[in-house]
Amino acid sequence: MTGFRSMTRTARLRALAVASACALAAAGLVGMVMTPAHAQAGCDVDFSIGEWGDGNGGFTAHLTVTNLGDPISGWTLEFTLPGSASLTQGWSADWDQDGQTVTATNLGWNANLGQTQIGFNGTGFAGAPTSVTLNGVPCDGQPPTEPPTEPPTTPPTTPPTTPPTTDPPPTSDVMEIVEDMQPGWNLGNSFDAVGPDETAWGNPVVTQALIQNVAAEGFNSIRIPVTWNEHQGPAPSYTIEAAWLDRVEEVVDWALAADLYVVLDIHHDSWLWVSSMPTNHNNVLNRFNATWTQIADKFRDKPHELIFESINEPRFDNSSGQAQDFQLLHELNTSFHEIVRDSGGNNATRPLLLPTLFTSSDEQAYLDQLNSTIDSLDDPNLIATVHYYGFWPFSVNIAGFTTFNQQVQQELDNAFNRMQNSFLSRGIPVIIGEYGLLGFDVHTGTVEQGEKLKYFEYFGNAARTRGITTQLWDNGQHFGRTSFQWSDPELIAQIKSSWTGRSGTASSDRIFVERSSPITAKTLTLNLNGTSFQGLRHGSTPLTQGSDYTVSGNQLTITASALTDLVGSQQYGVNADLHAEFSQGVPWRISVTTYDTPILQNASGSTGSFNIPAQFRGDLLATMEAVYVDGGIAGPQNWTSFKEFGRTFSPNYSSNTITLTPEFFAEVNDNREVNLTFHFWSGETLTYSIIKSGGSVTGTVG
Repeated sequence: MTGFRSMTRTARLRALAVASACALAAAGLVGMVMTPAHAQAGCDVDFSIGEWGDGNGGFTAHLTVTNLGDPISGWTLEFTLPGSASLTQGWSADWDQDGQTVTATNLGWNANLGQTQIGFNGTGFAGAPTSVTLNGVPCDGQPPTEPPTEPPTTPPTTPPTTPPTTDPPPTSDVMEIVEDMQPGWNLGNSFDAVGPDETAWGNPVVTQALIQNVAAEGFNSIRIPVTWNEHQGPAPSYTIEAAWLDRVEEVVDWALAADLYVVLDIHHDSWLWVSSMPTNHNNVLNRFNATWTQIADKFRDKPHELIFESINEPRFDNSSGQAQDFQLLHELNTSFHEIVRDSGGNNATRPLLLPTLFTSSDEQAYLDQLNSTIDSLDDPNLIATVHYYGFWPFSVNIAGFTTFNQQVQQELDNAFNRMQNSFLSRGIPVIIGEYGLLGFDVHTGTVEQGEKLKYFEYFGNAARTRGITTQLWDNGQHFGRTSFQWSDPELIAQIKSSWTGRSGTASSDRIFVERSSPITAKTLTLNLNGTSFQGLRHGSTPLTQGSDYTVSGNQLTITASALTDLVGSQQYGVNADLHAEFSQGVPWRISVTTYDTPILQNASGSTGSFNIPAQFRGDLLATMEAVYVDGGIAGPQNWTSFKEFGRTFSPNYSSNTITLTPEFFAEVNDNREVNLTFHFWSGETLTYSIIKSGGSVTGTVG
């Protein structure tokens, strides 16, 4: 990921954006059933089956296939789907269905069967598969037995008085290393920039002072994304410029000297040339291998605090589908592993990060495939890495997801549970190598401040309680590269607090008081998050419980008399900031805001620059809907009437305008009237009509 999100977000979000029209209300799988398949000796298959809850019998099945017998090179799994169940899509194997009989045949990367994870989607759910065989041999989870060729020469030992227990997955040194790396930070949009040098995307030259200040902020690790493409010679050697390698080494050494763990990767090469691997396989693999051979040789003697990551957000264009994607990623990860390990020095045991497809945890299949690769490498110094930018509609403020609501929380929990169950439960540490919100790529106000804070508080707790290390994505929009100051002190305070515990929040960070109406008491719901409410203050002055505010359960009510004092002469905007204090964590700011219903005005302009005059009068814009008067949704992403904040519309409070972008008009039909509905955080809504004719636009108050 980078600040140039348009170049990198598509691979991860394309499928979700299309699917969201039908999936936003159905947040995930339900009714998980763990069913071991029974049949014969030599193999074991566990099925994890989940129904979609969509009313159509849709389901997903994840299969863990374990060979308990002699070594196998090439295998076919066969089973019967009950009822009228039907296979629709599979991964990590070649799938076929004849009647109710389904076969799954190995791919190249998982032909040598020890244990592998495969899966499929289907319809017509009627229960777990039956009659399971592996290469024609029924599976019952028991290893094959053979009678002894001669009687034993020694008597059998006395059986144990109690059955043996299963040992938990071993905790290796790499698990402790990953724990020590928490928390982490990304040096984004510098060495990963596509251009002649580290300043190509607008950030200044990296200094040692910057690295030292990052360490002083409490970070224990730094990820240094590097794009090598612009600094490599032609085939067959693909020689990396010595000056570029030396410069990267200089910054790595600064970070190591600052007592930081360092992650070094191949970054935007993933979409610049690696993505063409399906149609340019040998050239891509040769270049990938040459690149890592040179990096491994350059850094082979660095301490183990330097960690290599094989590739950032791997994607494959024009592939035949997910099965080929998985095969190609397995090939890259295993080739990377072999090159680094064979290069000697500290690389022989250096911790290595392996990503999922797209470095995503959105689909269980992505995690299962990486697990298969890790199993096949049989190396205790491997780390799984994914990225997390939240539930996409909330992360970019589209489809009406303006708040950190229960569905957004559940999507986060689902992703973290997948990481925990897939990796941590098996003794494999996890690093979320990038996290944040995708809306930050437009501006950090895409998601409303209080909702943003609730997201980061919850995210930090989810990571901390599961033992997952996180590395904040920062392309310069958070920590000043020369000022060494945070652009949003409130945000970083919330992030830092989440490293050690929870903070209390509330249903909103604003109370709106209408100037044209009598002042009445206002109530917020407290989200205690395991804390206890301690009091309310204005600046350094405590407010008095009873006369200024009351608390009933989790309901905080600020009295009319207190609000009257706080708003004073009732100038539009924030009149006072209150802070709710809890038994731990950071206080929760509550801005007392005077407003009146905003006023819009008629306007004319062009599709390249159309601004609606707006008197906001203290209010703030939350989202915008766009529908044609004669029916249908207008604008981009026409599966939802709620448009994407920032990319299609944007408020400008200093100039008193609402801008509709060229990106919005590019997908608006000529000479069809569009009704816009603007939703404000006070709860007010305003309607507005526009008509586009060629490059001209006229707008009228609804």
